[in-house]
Amino acid sequence: MTDDAELAEIREQKLAELQERAADGRFDEGDDETDTGAGTPDVPQSVDGAAGLDSLLEAHDVVLADFYADWCGPCQMLEPVVETVAAETDAAVAKVDVDANQPLAAEYGVRGVPTLVLFADGQPVERLVGAQDESRLRTTVEAYT
Repeated sequence: MTDDAELAEIREQKLAELQERAADGRFDEGDDETDTGAGTPDVPQSVDGAAGLDSLLEAHDVVLADFYADWCGPCQMLEPVVETVAAETDAAVAKVDVDANQPLAAEYGVRGVPTLVLFADGQPVERLVGAQDESRLRTTVEAYT
């Protein structure tokens, strides 16, 4: 299978997963038992464009933006860690696909993936590049929540 075909297949799988989650209502805030309060989503929220990220930043005090790519191995390894942080902290987590959101990635100086940008009160306060272990990521996020 060619790289283009593999990428197309991965995108189709991700789209199907997102559509299934949306149909099941798993994107609704506050309806899951692991919700940490204050209306913070307990699953990462896919963001499309600057308006989507701005909306999340306005709605939540602390937001962890995960700039990733489907083809990135370290991004795939980081995904369960990011999901745990979303479920177990008071930070909202935004997932930003750099391939689909190149202008947004450029706006935040993302030159490699994964890049995690932590926002507090709408302003970027921390940047972590590369795969991170859960304890470091949790400690960084909890310092602002």
